[in-house]
Amino acid sequence: MLRRDMTTTTHLLYLHGFRSSPRSMKAQKVAARVQALQQAGHALAWHCPQLPPSPARAMAEVFEAVAQWPGERSAVIGSSLGGFYACVVAERLGWRAALLNPAVHPARDLARHIGEQTAWHSDERFYFRPEYVDELRALDPGALTRPERYFAVIAKGDEVLDWREMHARCQGARIRLLEGGDHALSDFDAHLDEMFGFLQLPHR
Repeated sequence: MLRRDMTTTTHLLYLHGFRSSPRSMKAQKVAARVQALQQAGHALAWHCPQLPPSPARAMAEVFEAVAQWPGERSAVIGSSLGGFYACVVAERLGWRAALLNPAVHPARDLARHIGEQTAWHSDERFYFRPEYVDELRALDPGALTRPERYFAVIAKGDEVLDWREMHARCQGARIRLLEGGDHALSDFDAHLDEMFGFLQLPHR
């Protein structure tokens, strides 16, 4: 029997990282958990879009898609660049958020990736334009205003992002700091229950 009350999350958004997609390992695992909850009778709306390369366009599409969602019962999960986007969403809309090895300074880090890129989960190619760096800079949400509404999984073994920057960014949040791990969070299954519980979703 699933408990339902005004604090139970009914709308969940997942935002993937740079060059990634809804076919990523983490997105698929969250989608499978969502599907299981839906089959068990939990009324949970789920949105995991393929984000365009332009950060401004990506955020515009996200905000349009969730414009009618109930703020007090909505939550967002974001991985890597999607973690940065999740902060943008959570700060603007007041949602609870889970950040998975979140990008902290994407304008700085992605400036060296300007040019043609290949998606991780397909042969699709796209061009990361110089103006996208400016768009990322303009989106920066600043310091977390309500860090208690954030849960972060941060791996010291992240080979892409500096765990110290992620840790500093998430001060005041609930942080699961992994001594090893990797950017992809290969042990993601071990964190699903805690993440879903924090986001006020039914969990084991």
